[in-house]
Parts: sequence; C-alpha cells; structure tokens
Amino acid sequence: MDNRNIPNEHRLNVKAMIAEARDTYIISPENFKSPRVKRGLRNADGTGVVAGVTGIGSVHGYIIDEGEKIPQDGKLYYRGYDLEDIVSYYAESDRFGYEEVSYLLLMGKLPTDKELDHYNEVLNYYRNLPPHFVEDMILKCPAENIMNKMMSALLALYTYDDKADDCSFENVVVQSSQIIARMPIIAASAYSVKRHVFQNKSLTLHYPKLGLSTSENFLRVVRSNKTYTKEEAKLLDLCLILHAEHGGGNNSTFTCRSLSSTGTDTYSAIAGALGALKGPKHGGANIAAINMLDNMKSKIRDVNDDDEIAAHLEKIIAKEENDRSGLIYGMGHAVYTKSDPRARILKKYAKTLTASSEYADDFKLLEAVERLAPSLLAKSKPNIPAPDHVCANVDLYSGTVFRMLKIPTDMFTPLFAIARTSGWCAHRMEEMVTSSKIYRPAFKTCSTPRAYVPLSNR
Repeated sequence: MDNRNIPNEHRLNVKAMIAEARDTYIISPENFKSPRVKRGLRNADGTGVVAGVTGIGSVHGYIIDEGEKIPQDGKLYYRGYDLEDIVSYYAESDRFGYEEVSYLLLMGKLPTDKELDHYNEVLNYYRNLPPHFVEDMILKCPAENIMNKMMSALLALYTYDDKADDCSFENVVVQSSQIIARMPIIAASAYSVKRHVFQNKSLTLHYPKLGLSTSENFLRVVRSNKTYTKEEAKLLDLCLILHAEHGGGNNSTFTCRSLSSTGTDTYSAIAGALGALKGPKHGGANIAAINMLDNMKSKIRDVNDDDEIAAHLEKIIAKEENDRSGLIYGMGHAVYTKSDPRARILKKYAKTLTASSEYADDFKLLEAVERLAPSLLAKSKPNIPAPDHVCANVDLYSGTVFRMLKIPTDMFTPLFAIARTSGWCAHRMEEMVTSSKIYRPAFKTCSTPRAYVPLSNR
C-alpha cells in the first residue's frame, strides 16, 4: 500500500483498520503445544521434520543415541564427496573449482576433461544476456535491493524463453545451465545500476569475457575498472564452492522443491528460492554478522583482551548492544554442533591472507567470538545444554572475506545466491524426477465457528 496516495482525511482510518486487523492474526502459544504441531517444521528438540530424501547434499552435525543428541564435528557432502576433499584438491592443483562442482551437483558425477570443457563452453555462451536485456529489464527499472532485482530479472527471462513452461528433464537442464551462467551477470549489472541511480555514481556496464571462470567474470563485471588478481578470484571461487549446496532442508532449497512439486516453471521455482534466501534469518545473516563486527570494533579497545570481548558479548546476549536482538550472529546452526565445515575451511584459507593486511584485527576479533561465545550462550540460554552444541557458522567469516575482496555489503547475499543456484537447480530436477506429490503440509485450525452477521446488523 502506497501511503503517499491516501488522502490525509483517510489515513487515520486506515491505521485503525490495520491495527484491528493485526489482532485477528494473533494465535495463542497454547495452540502450538500439541506434539502433532511442528512449528517451523521442527521437532521439539529443534531437529527438522523429515520431509523427503535427497542424493544431492548431506549435512551431518550430530548423532542421536538413545534419544540424546551427541555433538559431532560437522561434515558436508556433495553427491557423496566430502567438501573438504573437494576444496583441498582445487587448492593443491591451483584450479578454479566452482564450475566442476556445479557440474557434479547437476549431473550427479564428476566430469571428465572433455565434459568439463563442454560445460564451460555452455556457461560461456549463456553468460551473455539477451539483446537489450540489461537496458530494458534492469536499467529502466532499477531497485535498491539487489536480491529483488535478481528475482524480477530472472522472471523476465521467462519471456525470452520459447520453451519456458517445458518441464521435461532435458529442457530443465538447459534452463538450469542458462540461469547458473547468467545469475552473476544479472547481479553485477543490477549493482552497477543501483550505484548509478540511487548513489549518483558513474554507470559502468561490462560484458563477461570468454574463457574466464565464474568468479573471474563476476569480479570483472562488478568492478568499474574490470581488474582483479588471481588470488582474489581464487578466494571468491572458494566461497562459491562452499555455498553451492547445503542439503534439501534449508529454507531456500525447500522453497525451490516445494514450488517445483507444483509443476511450475524453472524461473518461478528459482525466483522463489531467491526470495527465501533474501531473508535476514537465512542468506542475509552474513550482513548481520558484519554489522555486529563493526559494532564490536567501535566499542572494544583491545582485540587481544578476552575479558573485554566476553563482556561485550554478554551485553549483546542481554540485548544491551548491537541491534539488541540478543543474537550473536555467525554463532549456532540448526544442524552443526561442534563445527561447521564451511566455516572451518573458509577460516583456514582466508586467515593466511589477512595476517599482514588491514583485516588482521578483524579476524582476531572473529576468532575470539568463535572461542568465547559458546560458553557464554550455554550459560545464558536454557535451550543450549552445553558449549559443544553451538559453533561458528560460515556467516561469521564470510562477510569479512567478502569485505577483503572489496565486495560491497549489499552484494553479500547476492553472492550467496549466485553460488547456491547450482544446488537449487539440482534439487529442482531431483524433485521433478523422484516425486509426483505436491507439497501439502497440514495446519491445525484454532478458529471457532461463527454465525454470519448481515451488514446491516454489524
């Protein structure tokens, strides 16, 4: 509702109507106490309700022994391959790996040299957006939020596809390859237009270059001077690999699968996943973590003083600092307990790059948060039984890594989306092949029957 178009004499009435309507949506907490009601699709112990089976990604963070959750070091598998093994291989071979991981997720196997070359050729071809697309769909209709612009641009691509509603497996593979290739270019172009329209910056629109990796092309297109170092592109490639997939239960992937179960088109399914990832409780958490870091830097005098840092974290938990939410962003996860493998890997490879940089103190502060927060949270939160039930998640470190790469804050979540697109597309295809059921969870009704009252008697 655009309040600017509401005459002044009606505004108070509208506010009263809205306030009254809001009250009708309030449901007593007592209604959620039934063991049959899985609020947030979670069991009483916080574990997720099992809604399906997938062979794409596996997230392991604990075991259940005689009904008790036993913390374990986190593991993440892509099509059965340990993520840490995948990352180690690319680090040792000095190769870009995201494209190979994308192929693995989509096709279910590691590609041969010939297959990988062909897939790279396909991505190179599709990175070029349709003629005048940037001008018509992005430049003429700018948005301050890049995620929203990515969604609208993706839905606009539907109109350029003469087989947009063809949900055959073969066609969805083609559509998926197109979307994976184009998402980084759409995001970078949307950011350039945003800077121009809303921040009065010079407009620079660059084309992708043949033969470059996804991370190289993104840095080339998003930066006004098109320059980057191999080290920067490799670090961004690592981030893309780490965010490419995370099982079927995370909110955005579940959204994609739920939409796919209806038989809708690929563009709608991936746009829905983008909308889910935009939320600050999901993909937007990396921005919350970097904002928390900035708050800590403004208040903490000595990054080597654990007592000072712990005192500040206690204030955050007590809702006296940062955004007063009581949350230490970047700490805790729905599945991981002892450790998040993505955070472990990112910290390992990024720390060496920060040792002699301006971000050295930032990393020291983040490491202190990772070290101190579990005990503080376990002491103050009754739902956390012990420190080894909470760990740093990837969001604690990813924002600082993106900042090191000189990526603006409002591009953090879009980068997450760019990486995760491969996982979303794979889950969409799996849902289409393996399931014929539309997602239809039940909701318990708590309303009571009421007699209809004629308008004249109300």
